[in-house]
Amino acid sequence: MIDLAAARARIGRGGILLPDPVPAHPLLDGKPEIGRGEYSIVLDKGDGERVYKIVSSPADYFLYTADDRPCGEHFPVIYADHGIIGRAQSGYPLHLIEMEKLYPLAQDSAAADLALRLIDTYWSACEQWSRLGMDMGRIALYHLTVNPLAMTDSMQRALKALSDFVEEYHVLPDILNANNLMMRKDGTLVFSDPVFIA
Repeated sequence: MIDLAAARARIGRGGILLPDPVPAHPLLDGKPEIGRGEYSIVLDKGDGERVYKIVSSPADYFLYTADDRPCGEHFPVIYADHGIIGRAQSGYPLHLIEMEKLYPLAQDSAAADLALRLIDTYWSACEQWSRLGMDMGRIALYHLTVNPLAMTDSMQRALKALSDFVEEYHVLPDILNANNLMMRKDGTLVFSDPVFIA
């Protein structure tokens, strides 16, 4: 098993969390924060099915709202784009997205096993292509699409869609962080937050 914290630290992205407070907004007032990442804050909507996600990264915003964004079984369902609700310390707008509620990978689940194989293979490809610097992630992701792992056709299609999105929008893939690979209640692995900008 790979050491995710060490892998992220090697590329200078270990333990970074969005420092911004949750902006005041009628949809968010009184909602508990249930997660925070480098570019996002997640609040529980309270209905057991949806969350509010505040995103500061243009890469995430495109991933969730672009007409040609990757969709399907392994990507989150987006219900609404509630617009800009503030500005992050980074200078980027804070967008409010309403999306399906996803869950951390359950230990010893099929989704966790698939995620670890995916992360391990992706990291190995990143190491192989490390001489390309920031482009190593894009090439490593493409490598996964042409050298399929023993996985479902739907996952191969998802990897291809993600690779195409990365190329089209000039963003970088982020599938080293297990928090960016989550699952639905039914155990389906979902790319919840698989991109970033340099």
